[in-house]
Amino acid sequence: MRSRAFVAGAAMALAAALGAGAAGAQEEIRIAHVYGKTGALEAYAKQSHTGLMMGLEYMTDGTMEIDGRKIVVIEKDTQLKPEIGRAMLAEAFGDDDAHIAVGPVSSGVALAMLPVAEEYERILIVEPAVADSITGENWNRYVFRTGRNSSQDAISNAVALGEEGVTIATLAQDYAFGRDGVAAFREALAGTGAELVHEEYVPTDTQDFTAAAQRIFSALEGEEGRKIVFAIWAGGANPLGKLDEMAPERLGIELATGGNILAAMSAYKAMPGMEGATYYYYEIPDNAMNDWLVEQHMARYGEPPDFFTAGGMAAASAVVTAIREAGSTDTEALIETMEGMAFETPKGTMMFRPEDHQALQSMYHFEIRVEDDVAWGIPELVRELTIEDMDIPIRNQ
Repeated sequence: MRSRAFVAGAAMALAAALGAGAAGAQEEIRIAHVYGKTGALEAYAKQSHTGLMMGLEYMTDGTMEIDGRKIVVIEKDTQLKPEIGRAMLAEAFGDDDAHIAVGPVSSGVALAMLPVAEEYERILIVEPAVADSITGENWNRYVFRTGRNSSQDAISNAVALGEEGVTIATLAQDYAFGRDGVAAFREALAGTGAELVHEEYVPTDTQDFTAAAQRIFSALEGEEGRKIVFAIWAGGANPLGKLDEMAPERLGIELATGGNILAAMSAYKAMPGMEGATYYYYEIPDNAMNDWLVEQHMARYGEPPDFFTAGGMAAASAVVTAIREAGSTDTEALIETMEGMAFETPKGTMMFRPEDHQALQSMYHFEIRVEDDVAWGIPELVRELTIEDMDIPIRNQ
């Protein structure tokens, strides 16, 4: 009798311990960061992860907890390959039981990951992949995006460059990011008076832009008025410097592009006065979150936060704000909370549009200014383009 009682008691104690362990594990908030840690966009990925971690720190006052629940960040490397990104997200949701995922860097990888979010019925916050189709034709209700989309890039640059008498040719990478970007730019130019006369697409790993540049210059050479080559590019081998070496000014041709990471903007230093529109530059936004980010990033890394650092922090803010307001990590509760949700970021207030879960946000019209002691061309603010200033199409209907 005593032996059976002992065994029964031990079993009950073991069950209680296992139950407590399971409850403790359930109390964790598991966030998977699925991004291209290795590959051509590694610099973007590193910034995104730094911003995500600093954002979680800022939003939780350093506790890394939300309502008493510990935050656990699980890292997965897509290697910039769509099939690996898809597998890593499935692993994060299926094996690691992540409540929310953030990422990836590449638009092509993001498009492969979207169905996985729907299959597992878990939220994927896309940051910083840009292609319109992510919150357009390939979207599903489990997808939210804090990063800007191609239309936001395009409309802001069209506002900056488009006017009567302007002729434009585009140069872009031949994949979703580049083609969606040009399509949105073409649409955004309509009504500005500017004319788009040539579209040039080249492989993502292009190093020699001579042939592409010759085709572009030929398309623009005989045009009257202001002539502009607008480049949409991500990653290494930024073509602006290569095109600038070919002296387009001899043909009356200007170069233009949107913002980029600081390393890429070193090429802008040779082009003072160049105009465009950007997602972020650390000196432009004036708010408490950006002040903290700039101060802490300088103190910790000896350099200012960059383009995708701000994006990672925006994603972190969206995650924490949503879980706090929903009071839960339940997917349906989060979706209900996040649709129409406003949240603070280093850029100021963003808002998830209910129809497609795209974060509406400010963009910045700039003109490049050069200073001898700054290694890059400085995008000096001409005008902030607010949410109200840009009519961003809804493309998922």
